[in-house]
Amino acid sequence: MSILSYLHVVLTTRLAELRHDGERGDSPVPTAVIIFGLVFVATVVTGLALNRANNWMTNIPNFQNPVP
Repeated sequence: MSILSYLHVVLTTRLAELRHDGERGDSPVPTAVIIFGLVFVATVVTGLALNRANNWMTNIPNFQNPVP
C-alpha cells in the first residue's frame, strides 16, 4: 500500500469519527443567558448596597452632602 493510500484511509477514518461524535460542546446561547443573569443579579446587589449606604449616611446627625 502506498503512503498516499494509507494517509487517505487514516484521514477519512478520522473525519468519520469526528462526524459521529455527538458531544461538541455547548451552544453559546445558554452561556449568554447565564452571563446576562449574573450581570442582572450583580446590578441589583450593587443597587441595594448603594441604597443602604445612602440611607446609613443620611441617618448620621449633622450630615451634609459633600459638594464636588
